[in-house]
Amino acid sequence: MNARPKKSFGQHFLHEKRYIERIVSAVSPRESDFVVEIGPGEGALTLPLLTVARRLTAIELDTDLIPGLQARAASVGELEIVQADVLTVDFSELARQRGVDRLRLVGNLPYYISSPILFHCVEHAAAIRDMHFMLQKEVVDRMAAEPGSKVYGRLSVMLQLACRVEPLFTVPPGAFRPPPQVDSAVVRLQPLPAEQRHDADPERLHAIVKAAFGQRRKTLSNALKQLLDSDAIRAAGIDPKARAETLAPGDFVRLAKLAPEA
Repeated sequence: MNARPKKSFGQHFLHEKRYIERIVSAVSPRESDFVVEIGPGEGALTLPLLTVARRLTAIELDTDLIPGLQARAASVGELEIVQADVLTVDFSELARQRGVDRLRLVGNLPYYISSPILFHCVEHAAAIRDMHFMLQKEVVDRMAAEPGSKVYGRLSVMLQLACRVEPLFTVPPGAFRPPPQVDSAVVRLQPLPAEQRHDADPERLHAIVKAAFGQRRKTLSNALKQLLDSDAIRAAGIDPKARAETLAPGDFVRLAKLAPEA
C-alpha cells in the first residue's frame, strides 16, 4: 500500500523504474560497502540498493514509514533503520561504531532542507567516500557553478572546497508522487583527499564566504569591511574592488587565512 506523502516533510516519492535503475547504477554498490540512505521514503531506492549491497542503514524521520520499510526489506537483506532527523546524525561516529573507514551516502533529499543537509554532510567529509543525492535541479546547478556564473555563490564555494561535484542527470517531475513543480537532478559528490583539502580555519572561512555573498553587488572591500580591510584583501592577491562572484574557491581560502581571529 502506498503511503500518503506529507507536505510537512517535503515528501516526493520516486516511483519511475528507469530513474531508480539509473541511480542504483550510478552508485554501483558492492557487498563490502557501508551504504547509508537519507530519507528512504517507501523504499524505491532502498530495496534495489539492498539487493546488491546486502546491508544498508537508512535514516528516516517519519515513523509511519518505518514498519513498511522493515517488512519489504525482510527478505532482501539486512536493513537497519535509524529514526532521526539527519541533521542530528554524526556520520563520523556512525562510521566508527560500524567499524568502517568511510560511508557511502545516498538520498532523495527534501528540497526545503537540502542545503543544510549538504553542509552537515560536508562537516563529516573525512568519514564519507562519496554521496549520490537527488535534489532540485536548481540546487545542483548552484553546487556545480563556476566563478562568473549568475548562480555561483556560497553553496558553490563551500562544496567545491570540500568535494568534487559531478552533476549526473535530470529527473522530471512525473517520476515522483506527487510530482514536484520543478525538475530534479542527481549529483555525485566525492570528498577531496586529505592532501587536497584546504587548511583555513573553518569558522573564518564560513564567515568570509557568507559576508562576501551576503550582498552580491557590493565590492569585497565593502562586503568584508567588518572582517578584512583593503590592504589585507590585496595581500591575498585579490582586487578589493572585485565582487565575490568573480573569485575562485581557493581565493576565499587565502582571504580566510588573513582574517583575524573572531
